[in-house]
Amino acid sequence: MRLSRRDALAALAGVTAAGGGVAVGALGTRDAPVAGRAAGTDEDEGRTDDEALSVLVAAAEVLYPSAVEGHRAFVETYVDGRRRRDPDHYAGVVSAAAELDAVARDWHAAAFERLAPETRDRLLRDLGVDVADPDPGGNLSDRLRFFVVNDLLYAFYTSPAGGRLVGTENPTGYPGGLSSYQRGPEAVDDG
Repeated sequence: MRLSRRDALAALAGVTAAGGGVAVGALGTRDAPVAGRAAGTDEDEGRTDDEALSVLVAAAEVLYPSAVEGHRAFVETYVDGRRRRDPDHYAGVVSAAAELDAVARDWHAAAFERLAPETRDRLLRDLGVDVADPDPGGNLSDRLRFFVVNDLLYAFYTSPAGGRLVGTENPTGYPGGLSSYQRGPEAVDDG
């Protein structure tokens, strides 16, 4: 399964529905992020911070199913869209990514992205991120769960490709396929 920028834009549509058109406007109106430009500069308008992006892509590689490809383009597009829609949230993402990278450098003497996937996964588990409560104002594990893990998982599972993987690309009772729409929500077998 290959993730694409279009999948990320579809996931952004759910996040930005209240903001109207931000995700759709990103397609074709902005260039892709450019390496080597400092975030927050006029040159970098509309571009994702490279260091945070590298950490998020590395995290996605261990959070997403192993059959998934195209992490970088997907995460880059999603994060850039989130930055445009909610700069405060984006600042939290960048801060959490920097903290995760700092822990990796402290514990393993290497950047998070340079660690083997198994080591990245173990580091996240050792930090308790898998059982943490997502809280933007909580301890490190809570912030990592909120800004890194939950954000990346939301993006993946609300994208068409990720949704197909778990059968939620067109939930029963929602517009889309004619048979799905006509059956209605009562057709769902809750087990």
